[in-house]
Amino acid sequence: MRFDVAVVGLGGMGSALLAQCAQRGASVIGLEQFARGHELGSSSGKSRMIRKAYFEDPAYVPLLLRAYDLWRELERETGTELLLLTGLLMVGEADCEIIAGAGRAAREHGLPLESLTAPEIRGRYPTLTVLDDEVGVYESDGGVLDPERAVEAHLAAAAMAGAQMRFGVALENWEATRDGFTIRLADGTSVASRALILSLGPWFKDALERIGISIRVQRNVQAWFEPATDAYAAPHFPPFLLDRKGLTAPLYGFPDFGDGVKAAFHSYGDLTDAAHVVREVNLARDIAPIVEAMEQWMPGAAMTLRAAKPCLYTLTPDCHFVVDRHPEHSRLILCGGFSGHGFKFAPVIGEIGADLALEESSRHKIDFLSLRRFARK
Repeated sequence: MRFDVAVVGLGGMGSALLAQCAQRGASVIGLEQFARGHELGSSSGKSRMIRKAYFEDPAYVPLLLRAYDLWRELERETGTELLLLTGLLMVGEADCEIIAGAGRAAREHGLPLESLTAPEIRGRYPTLTVLDDEVGVYESDGGVLDPERAVEAHLAAAAMAGAQMRFGVALENWEATRDGFTIRLADGTSVASRALILSLGPWFKDALERIGISIRVQRNVQAWFEPATDAYAAPHFPPFLLDRKGLTAPLYGFPDFGDGVKAAFHSYGDLTDAAHVVREVNLARDIAPIVEAMEQWMPGAAMTLRAAKPCLYTLTPDCHFVVDRHPEHSRLILCGGFSGHGFKFAPVIGEIGADLALEESSRHKIDFLSLRRFARK
């Protein structure tokens, strides 16, 4: 059977791409090598942060504003709560990347952002250990997404719009044809489509390296703890980002929503690949550094380990996304390298990918996510 669009990979981004294409009336099929709702990639872990004052680059802010709207649309379409506005606390020295970058994005786009001195942070959250030379910013529009429910909601929306899906079947290879693509699968079957979107998560490495762009796959461990106090329970305590000298990497986390306090280092861990990642968690190597950092920041928050699992970051050379057409095949759309900060963008990436696959271009400004930036460098 021939389709207008085939989407390979149905995690956070692929499920959104599938839904957006199907909702535009295209005939579309989604292909996923693992079972529905698997936890082997980058789209699981009970919580993902969402924020508007984007310290990574102000260019992301318009995409974020659209993402907020699309998350709310998806909630209405599927009757599923996905986005909870909790506020977000960011702490560090005034000139650190997170504080300075968030302020820059807020000023450029007129976003509300509350500045806090160290005494003001202590007054609001008295259990925190805040250093005298640290400041904070509080973003009231910050919040939390449920990644597992979000993926399932996008898949449900895609199905309601007529999309077909196949799980447990891996991509073997693809071949460009005169009028599209032939996609060969590991079970010996094949699919034909006019356009092809690759949204492969950490399995995106091979696709980019074939066109000369290096990708790093990083194993990042996220952990959940039983706290010794209820001071860190939602809704009284917010998600946080801490950029502190002496930490191995910025520390981020979430309050206790019932599963414990969640914490992890952002963009820190062993380099690996999707086929050989170590899934087992080592208490001394993986968990002890998180506990130590948490005790110096949130005393009593990481009292007893409840659970832990690795999450895979797919890092481009500049840690910005790749959302673009393949340089040799205009109907092949590459969506990947989301570098540990992409999940919040899923519905707008879906919209952009559908634009590129079905229209002449995207309505969004995405030049800063194009492949051309690597050629310039």
